[in-house]
Amino acid sequence: MELNLTAILLLCLTGFLAGGINTVAGGGSNLTLPVLMMLGLPADVANGTNRVAIMLEGVVGVAGYDQHGALDRPAIIPILIPTVIGGLLGALTAALMPNLYLKPLLLGTILTMALLILLRPDLIAPPQGAATLSPKENRGAWWGLFGAGVYGGFVQAGVGFILLAALAGGLRYDLLRANALKMTCALAFTSVAMLVFIAFGQIWWIPGLILAVGTMTGAHLAVKVAVRATPDNIKWFLFLMTLLAVFGGIVF
Repeated sequence: MELNLTAILLLCLTGFLAGGINTVAGGGSNLTLPVLMMLGLPADVANGTNRVAIMLEGVVGVAGYDQHGALDRPAIIPILIPTVIGGLLGALTAALMPNLYLKPLLLGTILTMALLILLRPDLIAPPQGAATLSPKENRGAWWGLFGAGVYGGFVQAGVGFILLAALAGGLRYDLLRANALKMTCALAFTSVAMLVFIAFGQIWWIPGLILAVGTMTGAHLAVKVAVRATPDNIKWFLFLMTLLAVFGGIVF
């Protein structure tokens, strides 16, 4: 992989877009993964390298949401248990088997979620004032979080939609707090996945850190937008970011 000025700028710009998308929606890795492979990284190394940017983006996003009081701290541990277990299993699977066949599955997942957001926004946008639940009170949400962890540990792209469906649709969090917990979940299972990919030698640090410059900047700005937006604005911004992720996945 040759890191010339063009490649560095492309990584930074793609990372910036992906960081913003991931912070308020999901699917940013539909942009970053193809770019990493286009620049010459093998698919398994691109999958591991992408986690460097995702992890650092998560640190910025979680800190930003927490600073603005949007992070439900007491809910973190019960929600992280299924996602971290799933993330470890998913990462081990990804490290041990090829993932080239996953692109049609990724695009299908993103397109399905885009349609659900458009046609059934109540699935991830509960009414204001709805009482939140714990994973113990909604076993379907527990398994949804576990499945999100497996999927996110395996390939990451689009996992934000699955997490939002579990957190907002299943546990009835409003979109702002659901996004804060979603970023926390992603940070946790990505950290676990990175340990697996490091052990298997599937991370190239320099392109990962360059990409992270963009994702952290995008996440920082996206949090500022999210905490100032109305619930309806968040819902439509989420849908627009979903379409952008879909478009990026199709183009690449």
